Amino acid sequence: MLFNSIEFAAFLPLVFLLYWFVFNRNLKLQNLFIVAVSYLFYGWWDWRFLVLIAFTSFCSWGSGLLIRKSRENRRKAKWINGINIAINIGILGVFKYYDFFATSFAKLFLGGCTDGILLNLILPVGISFYTFQALSYSIDVYRGKLEPTRDIVQFFAFVSFFPQLVAGPIERATNLLPQFDKPRTFNYDQAVDGMRQILWGLFKKIAVADTCAVYVNSVFGSYQDQSGITLLLAAVLFTFQIYGDFSGYSDIAIGTAKLFGIQLMRNFNNPYFSRDIAEFWRRWHISLTTWFRDYIYIPLGGSRVPKAKVIRNTFVIFLVSGLWHGANWTFVVWGAYHAFLFLPLILLGKNRKYTDIVAAGRHYPTLRELGQIVLTFALVVLGWIIFRADSLGMAWDYIGRLFSSGSLKPIGSTLTLISILLMLAVEWLHRQKTHGLEISYLNSHILKYTIYIGLAILMFFSYTNSESFIYFQF
Repeated sequence: MLFNSIEFAAFLPLVFLLYWFVFNRNLKLQNLFIVAVSYLFYGWWDWRFLVLIAFTSFCSWGSGLLIRKSRENRRKAKWINGINIAINIGILGVFKYYDFFATSFAKLFLGGCTDGILLNLILPVGISFYTFQALSYSIDVYRGKLEPTRDIVQFFAFVSFFPQLVAGPIERATNLLPQFDKPRTFNYDQAVDGMRQILWGLFKKIAVADTCAVYVNSVFGSYQDQSGITLLLAAVLFTFQIYGDFSGYSDIAIGTAKLFGIQLMRNFNNPYFSRDIAEFWRRWHISLTTWFRDYIYIPLGGSRVPKAKVIRNTFVIFLVSGLWHGANWTFVVWGAYHAFLFLPLILLGKNRKYTDIVAAGRHYPTLRELGQIVLTFALVVLGWIIFRADSLGMAWDYIGRLFSSGSLKPIGSTLTLISILLMLAVEWLHRQKTHGLEISYLNSHILKYTIYIGLAILMFFSYTNSESFIYFQF
């Protein structure tokens, strides 16, 4: 079920009303209702994979209890945690990576013949997200950061909570699970802010991402026939497409959760205003970046080891992050590309130079800051070409053709450019807020509703065919 679909427009208000007016008197019943509607939400795509998410949830819930029971026997607890990790990563690996590695093996050793060795499995939507979320629980229980829950309904609600089930944010058990352990009361101001965030997310998805997709898909589909300036424009528009698409999803998810009295972590923090690549990664897909930091980077030694090992650790998490995004060598190279961009910052000890908001307390950035933002943006655009390409050969060819001559292929709709500029302007003005439409400080109701109606009008006239969210495939 897509957030930008008619089905969800009917689903959300009905669930909201039942949640607060029918199931609000009993916490366990309310949590059970969350599980039921979350499974309905997920099963709307393909009900067969409900067994998979239920199995993943049960394994992580059970391992938490077994780890707690074996806490005096550290070795046994370690084995239990390791088995749960192996089961979950194994399931993810079979569905997402088996055919990829089998095909790569066939090209190297079997002359490209894949007869009889491929499984051709359908990739379950959101499997990378809910697998990592479930794993965070058992790992944190093993580390002693969290007491395991005996309430299986509560745990299933944590793993399957529908707003962030299929594309994040990837929540930590330490943040989300306790929220299902206490009664929730309706908060009007929180709900209104949630509605604003949903509206802002829909605007970024419909008016920015989906309209950019029309041009991007056309150009990437026939890139050999396009001029360099057209290819560059398509790459820039894809940069805004993937941001509008993914951050838009996160805004809708976080806003929807607020309607149910649940606080999800922030997943994007204006990444295209970053002054270097390290700052970009602190602001892009924050839930995944911090997951890799806490569960891979720091256990490897983090930054408290010699520089050579810091570089090794950085490459490990970026290569794993690239592979997490998809079973294609383009994602692996994309991850390696960003790891190489980190090298100068690590060697100079400047990878944590920018942890504050750019131009804090000022309306405009300095010329130096503007130059840094433009340079970082250009490096990110180049990386997104690799990410978007179907193959490494296509990525290399596409980049090489950026310098070819020819005329520009027009975008077709000025609303796309207007929407992008509006998004950038609003997020710049609200870069110290939690989302672009956090306008509770405005006292004029007329002005607020003018903004809401204006965004709705832009979405109406920008609407193309309903596009699936890009990160559903991961």
